[in-house]
Amino acid sequence: MSVARTYLCGDEMKGIMGTLAEGEFLSRHIGPRAEELAEMLSLIDCSSFSQLIDKALPKSIRFSEDFTLSDFAQAKSEMTVLARAKELAEANLVWRSYIGMGYYGTVTPPVILRNILENPGWYTQYTPYQPEISQGRLEALLNYQTLICDLTGFEIANASLLDEGTAAAEAMSLSYGAHSKKSKGAASTFFVSAHCHPQTIDVVRTRAAALDLEVVVGDEAGFTPDESFFGALLQYPNTWGEVGDPRAMISTLKSHGLVVTVAADPLALVILTSPAELGADIAIGSMQRFGVPMGYGGPHAAYFATSEEFKRVMPGRLVGVSKDTSGNPALRLALQTREQHIRREKATSNICTSQVLLAIMASMYAVYHGPKGLRRIASHVRSLTEQFAAALTKSGFSLKNSTFFDTVTVMLESAQRDEILARAKSAQVNLRVTEDESLSVSFDESCDSSDLLRLFEIFTGEKTFLAQSDIPQENHQMDRGDEILTADAFNRYHSETEFLRYIKRLESRDLSLAQAMIPLGSCTMKLNATAEMIPVSFEGFAGLHPFVPLEQAKGYEQLCKELERALAEITGFDAVSLQPNAGSQGEYAGLLAIKRYHESRGDGARNICLIPKSAHGTNPASAVMAGMKVVVVGCDDSGNIDVEDLQAKANQHKESLSALMVTYPSTHGVFEERICEICEIVHGCGGQVYLDGANLNALVGLARPGEFGADVCHMNLHKTFCIPHGGGGPGVGPIGVREHLEPFLPGHSLVPISESHGGEGAVSSAPWGSASILPISWAYIALMGAGGLKRATEVAILNANYIAKRLEGHFSILDRGETGF
Repeated sequence: MSVARTYLCGDEMKGIMGTLAEGEFLSRHIGPRAEELAEMLSLIDCSSFSQLIDKALPKSIRFSEDFTLSDFAQAKSEMTVLARAKELAEANLVWRSYIGMGYYGTVTPPVILRNILENPGWYTQYTPYQPEISQGRLEALLNYQTLICDLTGFEIANASLLDEGTAAAEAMSLSYGAHSKKSKGAASTFFVSAHCHPQTIDVVRTRAAALDLEVVVGDEAGFTPDESFFGALLQYPNTWGEVGDPRAMISTLKSHGLVVTVAADPLALVILTSPAELGADIAIGSMQRFGVPMGYGGPHAAYFATSEEFKRVMPGRLVGVSKDTSGNPALRLALQTREQHIRREKATSNICTSQVLLAIMASMYAVYHGPKGLRRIASHVRSLTEQFAAALTKSGFSLKNSTFFDTVTVMLESAQRDEILARAKSAQVNLRVTEDESLSVSFDESCDSSDLLRLFEIFTGEKTFLAQSDIPQENHQMDRGDEILTADAFNRYHSETEFLRYIKRLESRDLSLAQAMIPLGSCTMKLNATAEMIPVSFEGFAGLHPFVPLEQAKGYEQLCKELERALAEITGFDAVSLQPNAGSQGEYAGLLAIKRYHESRGDGARNICLIPKSAHGTNPASAVMAGMKVVVVGCDDSGNIDVEDLQAKANQHKESLSALMVTYPSTHGVFEERICEICEIVHGCGGQVYLDGANLNALVGLARPGEFGADVCHMNLHKTFCIPHGGGGPGVGPIGVREHLEPFLPGHSLVPISESHGGEGAVSSAPWGSASILPISWAYIALMGAGGLKRATEVAILNANYIAKRLEGHFSILDRGETGF
């Protein structure tokens, strides 16, 4: 990230703040004071927290020994944690990276950095299910959708997806459904150009395998589809930098009935012909380079755009214009009948959110620069690329691509390549190294003439460079001829005064934790402490490309190890994967681990997933996405799982039972007494237990899912572990597994994640998913310590029971546990 940030740490901070007692953060994180807690306990007829927990939690799930954590046994002060976070960030080596592959240096305008990314008025909101209190955020997202429609040429775009790989996988699923509906045939093969980014191919292959679809990767130039193909994915410009004209190829593919997706760079689309004009059906890509730091892989907003034809089957949130009760224009989430919370196993996707905060940053980047500014940036990047390509060509190098936007790929002999890489290492420069001896260089908006000189010297050993007059004029035949971003929002706020007022005006038309509590039965909302948020902006965390050599990411490596170990100890599991970049992706990854485990034992026919009627909508949608069939289990009058119905259905499907998905505590907020028995029933019929960790905030420090029967569990770091909801994203959904499932955790085709993981297919584009926000949860655990985490759980349970007690004389309390708690 190109904005320098300085924060006080060590002696400087101590001098200003004074010496803080270790653990003081706990009293700031937990709202009620000691006397208030005593009063609340008294109201619910409990003399202590111990008595409350005895009444609320089944004894069968509680562990009796003291709760402790290897790396975080004692709480640390904010000063100490920030100093340690700074050390870890500085252990990452932020070299100049020209790796590209969908991740680029960018300049985050300071006004966006300070007033959106670092502003709790923007990052603490919940998903905009209640449009009446979300109008400002919805307007920013509508701007985002307008931006994507203008860039891609399509009529409709969603409010963002999780990353480019996930968007490509969603496009494949849409293509399969659309083709099947039209042709009534048995086409089950998806063509992917070998010139797509490799991490995208990886994520698509993972999704296809789960759905029993075949992926063929090849060169589109020699590809002729037959009736077995339903869709195709092309990259534009391609991963080597070629800006070809794919119109003839797209026309051929569509003439054979294929649904065609183009993965397109959004900055390139500022000046290149749009995917819709090329003839594509769907366009996808990452908006990272629109002002969002690389952050070692995420979080970033991915876009998804298509024609009106597919609007009712496209995945993700969609903001639409409606009317309020007075007939005035108003914004709301539109076409929700496509989504998991309504359609459940018949939903178009398991996605239950989007990358709202990052999509808003991208849209505000476009508002800030406007169409002229964006064109200037895109033209600058292309100019640098063409100058570098011309200089290398004149110096005798052979290039893999002949047309350019931001990337030049150079074909080399191995000895020549090694010599160049040695000079690059000495200059602290990262280049993309390909499997065929080639090297790629990708430019971005932060590059200038000094980058050209540095790179030319690395490749040639010479310090001279071509004069501007020696550079041939390129034929830009793929340039677009239409106007983009003509809407008022992109042409009005170009003084910082007006731009800042626009940001603040939208912020004031929303509700965040900075204004009020957000009491949700469906989601844990808690303090996103400033001390936890500060490290996100450290250059050592924000400025790292996800595919740098691992020795340049030692700080991230240590932080991830400590966080994985803490999450494993909290949940009682043997291994943790941090790759899933949302709770929905955690469900998907966990179910895939179960599926692969059964297949490894010759039990591939196990495809039945039992899901209680009360489950969150993502559960059945994720099961279907993992290639399973959903069988619904009934609930009793108190909202608990009907154990007799579970037993009957487990027996009925004993030979094909794959898993049970169960939320604990339940979606009704109750600790079901028979959870251990429920797990035993499933195991007895050969199945595995997937525990949805959405309500893990009620278990931390008191009970471990891995010890009372669960085989796998996802943890919402944006709920229990204080990553903010961002108005509907970002999130992180890591999974913990028992030892027998560890070999089936997600891997990555470009970066080795763990020796103990089996290297299975990726579920996210980046190896550690949304890595740059992991320091938030790491800091929360460090600030609280084991004892603080346990007390937070106890107070959360007290709060719920206190509110129920205060309301019971006025409202019916629908669900309680057997002890009345």
